[in-house]
Amino acid sequence: MKRSDFSEMPCAIARAFDVIGEWWTPLIIRNLFLGNRRFEALRKNLGISKKILADRLQSLVDAGVVKKRLYEHSPPRYEYVLTEMGQELGPILLAIATWGEKWLWGGQPPLVLTHRTCGHVFQARVVCSHCGEPVEFNQIKAKPGPGMSSEQAVSWVEWRKELAELVNKN
Repeated sequence: MKRSDFSEMPCAIARAFDVIGEWWTPLIIRNLFLGNRRFEALRKNLGISKKILADRLQSLVDAGVVKKRLYEHSPPRYEYVLTEMGQELGPILLAIATWGEKWLWGGQPPLVLTHRTCGHVFQARVVCSHCGEPVEFNQIKAKPGPGMSSEQAVSWVEWRKELAELVNKN
């Protein structure tokens, strides 16, 4: 089944999931963070088919999330390394893990994550880059930004008005 293409949608979340939202992709990225960078080791650890792994790695390379690095010349063998773009997915995966620990493992996680700097077990959280306070969706407001076309901005404003009307009726 072909999935929907979100690459042109005027939403940062949609475009991000267009890159990292395929089945297996977050787990491949997790393994790369943990130092598992070679094709066969990834395949064995994940229990994934060679074709799916090759496809997912190539899509991550094409998107700029991962780069291939030659580690053996004869025959040529490559390992997969996160780029700066890929490294910045770390906090996102940690936030997903924190959510999963709470809601899917009943607070009894399969792994305990410890902050090396202070030595304490931690849970990821989103904080405001300006004031440092924790942020939740109900504490933010959104408006069209410079990456949205004027046509999309008009559509956004209309959608927000319709939503406000629906909320006020209920």
